[in-house]
Amino acid sequence: MNKAVTDGITFMPPKFADGLDVWSSEDGTVGSATYEGALNAIYTPSDQDFAGALEMQKTEAVQRLRYMGQTQILPGCYLRVKTRIKAITGNLPTVRIAAWAGASDDTHVPNLTEVGPEISLTTYGEVVEVSAIIGTGLRNGVDMPWGVGPAYGHFGLDLTGPNGGIIRIDDFQIEDVTNVFLRDMLSMVDVRDFGAIGDGVVDDFAAFEAADAAANGREVLISAGSYYLGDSVTLQSPVKIEGTVTLPADKTFAMVQNFDMPHYIRVFGSEDEALRKAFQALINGVGHETLDLGGLRFDITKPIDMQSAVATRDVFSQRRVIRNGQISARNSSAWDTEVFTSQASYSVNDARTLKNVTNVANIPIGSLVEGNGVGREVYVREKNIAAKELTLSLPLYDAEGSQTFSFRRFKYILDFSGFEKLDKFIISDVEFQCSGRCSAVLLPKTAKAFTFKDCFFTAPKDRGITSFAKGDQGMLVDQCQFISDEAPLAAADRTSIGLNTNANDVKLRDNRATYFRHFAVLAGGNTIFTGNHYFQGDAQQGSPRTAGLVLTEQNNRATIVGNYIDNNFLEWTNEHDAEPDFLNEFSFSALNISDNTFVVGHVAPWFSFIVIKPYGPGHFIKGLNVNGNSFRVIGDEIDRIERLDTSFASLDFDRVINVNFANNAFSNVTTHTVCPVKVSHTEASPSQTWAIDAEGKLPFGAQAQAVDSVVLTAPLSDNTGSAYHGVPYVQFKQGPNQDQIYLQWEKPVSGSATVHVRIDDAL
Repeated sequence: MNKAVTDGITFMPPKFADGLDVWSSEDGTVGSATYEGALNAIYTPSDQDFAGALEMQKTEAVQRLRYMGQTQILPGCYLRVKTRIKAITGNLPTVRIAAWAGASDDTHVPNLTEVGPEISLTTYGEVVEVSAIIGTGLRNGVDMPWGVGPAYGHFGLDLTGPNGGIIRIDDFQIEDVTNVFLRDMLSMVDVRDFGAIGDGVVDDFAAFEAADAAANGREVLISAGSYYLGDSVTLQSPVKIEGTVTLPADKTFAMVQNFDMPHYIRVFGSEDEALRKAFQALINGVGHETLDLGGLRFDITKPIDMQSAVATRDVFSQRRVIRNGQISARNSSAWDTEVFTSQASYSVNDARTLKNVTNVANIPIGSLVEGNGVGREVYVREKNIAAKELTLSLPLYDAEGSQTFSFRRFKYILDFSGFEKLDKFIISDVEFQCSGRCSAVLLPKTAKAFTFKDCFFTAPKDRGITSFAKGDQGMLVDQCQFISDEAPLAAADRTSIGLNTNANDVKLRDNRATYFRHFAVLAGGNTIFTGNHYFQGDAQQGSPRTAGLVLTEQNNRATIVGNYIDNNFLEWTNEHDAEPDFLNEFSFSALNISDNTFVVGHVAPWFSFIVIKPYGPGHFIKGLNVNGNSFRVIGDEIDRIERLDTSFASLDFDRVINVNFANNAFSNVTTHTVCPVKVSHTEASPSQTWAIDAEGKLPFGAQAQAVDSVVLTAPLSDNTGSAYHGVPYVQFKQGPNQDQIYLQWEKPVSGSATVHVRIDDAL
């Protein structure tokens, strides 16, 4: 309390010479008895020690003297009440400063200390000073800590001990001694000055609120101690932190002027709790949209359940940001993956549901599902314990009937899975130091435009970013680094994945990823994938490589442009189709792969950079553009850049439409894939049928299904050497592999022609 706050307030009671009608023999309240005309009290105008004194005989067990004026009690103010006293004759009493605490409604405030230290009078005529300090805070030297309940006090003294003695009392003094306690801290208000106890038990909520209200631009000092707050507190003033704070899980502590992680760590002590409470304040408050981690590296020992930190809500759609720091996972069993197995049944008629799940209550939301006929990155989205059902993030491709499924629940540094919806949330300039112990981020159930920018996902044990439902709708991942913990392993032995998505409109731009099994498994469409560099090689010679990018939406509508695709391949499947056989749907379509740099080293000849893998028959390609890419092989040659994986089925090449492979560059690739392929053909001897071979250059070993043009490049002549001016017709899908076309003439002719052959019906 600054002394200036009490300037102009009169604390000093009147002198006894002014009359005894304002001095009560009871508690000092209105209507209480006074010493005016009392038989045992008289004013003595002359005394060798006192310039006027009250002479009193003790006649009661506790002889009270109280000034009837209301001495104001101000938050943060400390008052010293003192007087001098001496025994004249008779029994020697004991004396103490005493008071009555009054609330603003003039009622008594109970359960307070209302007496000061006792002093025994031992010698007649000896002048003894008796005093006590009264204030709102519990501080060393404060005899009566009253907190912020009382508005005023009636001050005076008590005489105790034997009756009959006569004493003289000098005039009382009441003075502001706040500066004794605050010394050089006049620019602060201390929560202890407003009644905070700081024992971790008593609720100091009211004291914190009062201190903040009184600060008026000054700092609020949270003094050394442990402060329990029973309700939410928002401190509008700047805060200086010496002590720590605890609150119930559902109560918020917001520091408007100091909203950053360094302050939250100091005020909560635990870095885990600090992050939870800071995030809680970020979501529940309106004063900030960004939580700054302050450039700190701080350790946590268990996953942070972000929604339980907020507790009061599971839907939030205002922009919020966490930025600028490192979150490190310390060694703890809390990071251990939970593994469950359960018998369950599946039907394509309810393609996202497992039914009759044994021990369904034990299986956590967000668990990875594994079993026969289960594609990659299928997660538990919801569970219905009463119905024994689990809702899945994606359908299963071949799991009809009953079987035993495995469920693995990875542990994440930040787990947002409790949110039903969390839109416009941004994590920027944050490094997740997983140290091979845990995964980084589990997205909310649903979200729009969840964003990661300039983040590091360092050594995740299992996953960098996981979508277990639709939390990736419109997600942005820009300029992030994904660094695997599995670099020493052969590529085929790795299990970790950088990220997965299930929803549409995801944008992955200018990221870098190293040594994962897969960088990204994308189950949605309309993805923009540009400017990324991801490397998945190993030190093995001729060892298998894994897919860096896995596309599981057959009608993909993705744009893959300007990436550096290093020692991995692009895999396009329909493994998340409950009925993977082609029925009446969009098949493999609408994919653009342009202007990328593909590099691989020391692999087997059958390696390919682009692989299509149908999980059922009848599918075809309708719209694939592979244009302007560079395909380079270091070491031995590979056969070709693209391949059809027929582990489950092939493609229907009779239905292929609009496939373009053009303007690509090839290094150490035996067969250069082109569509349409330009074939220059010379028929030296007259023949009625010219067999023109595409020389294996048509994509995916497909059929020669169409011809764009036939251009004669030399005169035609017949058996007699005469010029021939007839026109041929074309026969498609000829030869043992159906990759030849025949030019059929009216009669045998010789000559030269350039033919553009396609695998599709171009649109």
